[in-house]
Amino acid sequence: MIRVEVYGKRDCCLCDDVKATLLKVRRDIPFDLHEIDIESTPELYAIYAERIPLVLVNGRIAFKFRVQEAALRRRLGREGT
Repeated sequence: MIRVEVYGKRDCCLCDDVKATLLKVRRDIPFDLHEIDIESTPELYAIYAERIPLVLVNGRIAFKFRVQEAALRRRLGREGT
């Protein structure tokens, strides 16, 4: 199963947009989605505060700030093969 992680925080409109795209694509292409709230620890916040939303696919950075649906579908297609 493909693992997708999204680093973000509450009250972040870019994070909300990215999550909406991920959920839409997940209806067609199954993957495990893990949301990481960077405000949950000071360490995460220090590392990711200026980099969110950040999306990793199978442990590798795939998208930063924005996710285009078509690009996500292509990336997941490559990971699934």
